Amino acid sequence: MAATRGKLASSLLVSLALFISTTSTEHVPVLIWSADRIPALSSSAAGSILSQGQFSAYLSTILGSGPHTVVLFLQDKLSLDDLTVFGGVFGNQQDSSFPNLQAALKSSHSSSIPAVECSGKSEMVSLLQEKLGVSPLLVDADTLAHLSLRTSVNNLLLIQLPYCGSSGRSCRELLLSNDEIMGEVLRDMTRRGVPYVSVFSGLRSSRVSSGPALSGSMGRSLLQSPEPGVKPPIMFNVTGAPCIMLWAQNLNVRFSAAQGWVDLASQTPSLTGSSCSSTSSVLVLSYPAGVTLRFFMSQRYYRVSARNWFTLDAVQLQANSSMKSFVGSRGVYAPAEYSFHCMAVSSLQDALLVPNNTVQNTSEWAVTFVDFQIQGFGLANGTNFSYANDCAGFFTAGIWMGLLTSLLMLLIFVYGLHMIMQLNTMDRFDDPKGPSISVPQSE
Repeated sequence: MAATRGKLASSLLVSLALFISTTSTEHVPVLIWSADRIPALSSSAAGSILSQGQFSAYLSTILGSGPHTVVLFLQDKLSLDDLTVFGGVFGNQQDSSFPNLQAALKSSHSSSIPAVECSGKSEMVSLLQEKLGVSPLLVDADTLAHLSLRTSVNNLLLIQLPYCGSSGRSCRELLLSNDEIMGEVLRDMTRRGVPYVSVFSGLRSSRVSSGPALSGSMGRSLLQSPEPGVKPPIMFNVTGAPCIMLWAQNLNVRFSAAQGWVDLASQTPSLTGSSCSSTSSVLVLSYPAGVTLRFFMSQRYYRVSARNWFTLDAVQLQANSSMKSFVGSRGVYAPAEYSFHCMAVSSLQDALLVPNNTVQNTSEWAVTFVDFQIQGFGLANGTNFSYANDCAGFFTAGIWMGLLTSLLMLLIFVYGLHMIMQLNTMDRFDDPKGPSISVPQSE
């Protein structure tokens, strides 16, 4: 157990060093450790930048019951770069400026938070003061030795630490001096036998990222611009809950080869005429340009698979007084409780939507839906799609070609090995010192 705890604690600074900043919000790392068990950070918050509200809620889980003595080491500035460059996190432990901090993390239960929002004010002190209900007591290693602490009440001890540039010493020397101060304070608290919770953070960040980049000026930067926000899916609601959902990057329709494609996804449709029930659903998308798309879905029970499946029976494209239907029941299907997803649903090449009529004036009509996802039944996740049944099967043509080629090569190898194993050596040989073997010949 001790070995496991040591490995976990030794990897805390490594995990902080590998954290990537994806926002321009100023933030600081926070390290918390104690002899008592510390609740783990929720999986939804791990690896992200915690707001002040989220961090306050996490502190409540640590300081929720009983009196606590909190030792807050608050450095003027702190960032992940300081822990990366000066922490010896990549194996050069002899060059680390935080030996006492690393020893405390290895011997205690600890939690690392890569980023908590800050604005340059003393939010950390205010939060701890609010949780404990006491004012912070500013101390140093010398005054703490003569200070009397009562464990029956909450105590908040504040140790302020300088940062690089505030003195003539180098940054490594200054951080090493801060670590020695932390070591003296922690050793004094251990000698007293006072249970305590330690927090190490900064008043503000020593690095402010201006965009998505690696958390370190010496690392590589991502030069791509952030992706735009994802548009919400189209939802048809009944009794306050969605019963049909559709999302597509592009809903391209074409009425003639000369006219070209028209993307309907950039327009806001009306859902008038849509309906849904336990066995059938109809989604009607009426666009201001006079174009209407209708999606007809149904679900039924299949005894072979012993489950309900839904199919996209047809897609109707209507413009003015003309209409064309495309059948999709053979290619667009999924279990009733799943959604269907496909990167390209088209009526042209590799058609999943097969034209159903041959009316002369609609013969050139075609549809192509890019990054298409639809669900007409079993929406149990609220406004989120259920697990998607993708149109790309697991065994694609390339996989089959690779498997068959490998099998053929394996058969050739086994056959050759079998032939070699069947070779037999001679059981008699001619002795040059004895009489020669004579083979009588008779006619």
